[in-house]
Amino acid sequence: MDSLQLKDTKELLGDDYGNIYIYKNRDLSLTKYDPTGKQLGKIMMTFPYKIQSVTNPLNIVMFSENAQEIKFLDQNLNEIQKINLSSNSGSNFGFIKAVYAEDLQFAWLLDDSNKTLFQYNFRTNSVINSFPFNINTETMKDFLVYNNKIYILRENVFEVYSTKATLLFSANTSNAKKLRRINDDILVFVNQSIKKFDGKTLTEIFQNPDAKIVDKNSSGFLALIKDKLYLYTSN
Repeated sequence: MDSLQLKDTKELLGDDYGNIYIYKNRDLSLTKYDPTGKQLGKIMMTFPYKIQSVTNPLNIVMFSENAQEIKFLDQNLNEIQKINLSSNSGSNFGFIKAVYAEDLQFAWLLDDSNKTLFQYNFRTNSVINSFPFNINTETMKDFLVYNNKIYILRENVFEVYSTKATLLFSANTSNAKKLRRINDDILVFVNQSIKKFDGKTLTEIFQNPDAKIVDKNSSGFLALIKDKLYLYTSN
């Protein structure tokens, strides 16, 4: 890919078809390229958004803390659904700090003002479950929910909680970026490495000390190094 396309990249993501997604915080843009570097789509946003994953490009989930809004994009980066979580939507949520969409029907919402974790059916605009969840979210970078466990990534710590907000596991990390689930494993992405949590231990599965951003797709590991993109095949 042209190094100019990678300049000022805030986040790099790769789907399972070899396509690359570049998010730039400078102009709040998300651009999709094919494996040869050809641009396939682009979206410009008014507010910063957290991109959950692009592994399956048919359903790209984005959340804006500023706008209190969830967006779903299709494989061409066209908006296919928008969910307003603010008080005027009739859902009676407080301030939503983070969102994890399980599928195209349910999402987990971390309500910071009410200190509550909601399981929300956005198709019917109804709350399925709610749990008191009084934890500090000030340094939180990402979260996801799987198998009745809540995974929290902070700037320097990875944590696992029960639905009762009991801390079950904690491990130090640094320069944390995001979380992703692959089958039963939770992947922790930091600036220069990727770690895997198997339910018991956190182990490093990829590392490049020269990388600015790393990601993973079905083919292997992606690393952005000096405005060039490298793909490392998985063992």
